[in-house]
Amino acid sequence: MEKKEISVVINTYNAEKFLQRVLDSVKGFNEIVVCDMESNDHTVEIAKRAGCKVVTFPKGNHTCAEPARTFAIQSASSPWVLVVDADELVTPELRTYLYQHINKPDCARGLYIPRQNRFMNILKKGFSKDYQLRFFIREGTVWPPYVHTFPQVQGTLEHIDNHLHNVQLIHLAENYLADMLEKCNRYTTDEVLKKKGKNYGVGALLFRPFWRFFKSYVMNGEIRNGITGFIDSVMTGFYQFILVAKVIEAKIKKQTEEEQE
Repeated sequence: MEKKEISVVINTYNAEKFLQRVLDSVKGFNEIVVCDMESNDHTVEIAKRAGCKVVTFPKGNHTCAEPARTFAIQSASSPWVLVVDADELVTPELRTYLYQHINKPDCARGLYIPRQNRFMNILKKGFSKDYQLRFFIREGTVWPPYVHTFPQVQGTLEHIDNHLHNVQLIHLAENYLADMLEKCNRYTTDEVLKKKGKNYGVGALLFRPFWRFFKSYVMNGEIRNGITGFIDSVMTGFYQFILVAKVIEAKIKKQTEEEQE
């Protein structure tokens, strides 16, 4: 008989800023696993003091947590896993919902969870919430080692109704512009690996940023957030422009190197 237990898995690197609040929010789960990428602040100390199971994944040249995700997931003991970032809170309502879910017959093997975000440290309003595939059966699940990817789960997937009161993750990241620009540069460099072989041109440079801006500002309701919503949507489009430009740059660089050989 399958155990009705849930492990919380948290990937960390120099995550002391919010970690204690995150750990306080996940009390009540069967196990908390912190997978640390060789932090040099007080992250590991905080995790051990809270009684977490701590495992280490070598940071190397990795710029994001995704290369360590599968290792972290498989380090958990429970059959069900909830992946939480080191700057996300789990509401009591979400915890209750997840345990109720796994006790249903023939329940979905993975759940997309709505997440409440901030921009310039202001809670965002919108027509839809940011859905993250963070809850799933551990066995057979693999997380691709690239930034902005979702885990590959064996079985059916469902979305939690985003109208359920407080059944969500709460993202604590302030998302000030300086932080977003730093992440934009780091994450787009990592994403180029996913886009290897793409033949982007001027059309992609124009269309992809505009589409992402329109989707964010109009379809997802960022227009309701006033000036901050407009800036956030422009940043969303800007991310796509930089990503496409870097893919084009990588292709040109490769061609130049081949011609010089």
